[in-house]
Amino acid sequence: MLKLGYKASAEQFGPTELLEFSRLAEQSGFDSVFISDHFQPWKHHGGHAPFSLAWLGALGALTSRITIGTSVMTPTFRYHPAVVAQAFATLGVTFPGRIVLGVGTGESLNEVPSTGMTWPDFKERFARLREAITLIRRLWTEERVTFEGQFYRTQGATIYDRPATPVPIYIAAAGALIAKYAGRAGDGLICTSGKERELYTETILPKVLEGRGEAGSRAPDYTRMIEVKVSFDTDMKRAMEDTRHWAVLALTPEEKISVHSPEEMERLADDLSAERAASRWIVSTDPDEHVERIGYYVDLGFDHLVFHAPGPDQERFIRLYAEHVLPRLRRRFGALDEARKSA
Repeated sequence: MLKLGYKASAEQFGPTELLEFSRLAEQSGFDSVFISDHFQPWKHHGGHAPFSLAWLGALGALTSRITIGTSVMTPTFRYHPAVVAQAFATLGVTFPGRIVLGVGTGESLNEVPSTGMTWPDFKERFARLREAITLIRRLWTEERVTFEGQFYRTQGATIYDRPATPVPIYIAAAGALIAKYAGRAGDGLICTSGKERELYTETILPKVLEGRGEAGSRAPDYTRMIEVKVSFDTDMKRAMEDTRHWAVLALTPEEKISVHSPEEMERLADDLSAERAASRWIVSTDPDEHVERIGYYVDLGFDHLVFHAPGPDQERFIRLYAEHVLPRLRRRFGALDEARKSA
């Protein structure tokens, strides 16, 4: 079944505002809320970085229906994997069937300032992620876990409060190697919109499918989640200008991956043109155009769409999108959902 979610922009808003927006998203018909896990935001002036684990507990208590989770957390540097396992086990017991742990290999902006570490290359970051997921899953399913890994160790560890069914783990992927691993080891995939079509059709999705084949699982049992960047308003000028708040997303991975200062990240984003700032977003005042352009991702095979809106008036976005876009998406793709389920 196609799920339609709301991205709680932790880098842009404080924790109380985010809770109100997310509660409104549930009341307005969104199916999920996902929050990023940042120690530092993308910009210094006006930036925010609430602690996602505490925030998820508060959101779970304020809501009753929506799926909630991280998009994404790095369980390898600031956090020992055992701490992440305990935290999400507690969330899973408290809010059964509603929790997702979304993970990725990390960015220096979050990990270097909080640890003082030297930022490692991708090979080590990926190895740490694989080892962390292995340990987390063992802690969710076994007792007295003694783990002797390359990076992490436990001695007779037991998590006493854990859900009967382990929390799903979604793995963020932007390239072939980790996409295949996400298919093999994950319960779902996380990626972002606005990239070249070939990245999805020739790399990420085929590699996920290849990984699922190695895991011995049927691909339709797997969640393919994508954060879709949308700027929707009745005023086109306002919809365009709103994307300036997230110009940083137009930076290439090479431009930002090793930057660990919010001031420097803010400077790089501010130097971008308005056109480049808007390049990653679906910007339109026409709800049918939004449906058409979002449908592109559904047709590729994504079945959980999490909408990230860039503007400061999130309440306005939630109400407008819930009224004009979500019903159209459900009408258009409801039949497709039924066809996929029966396939």
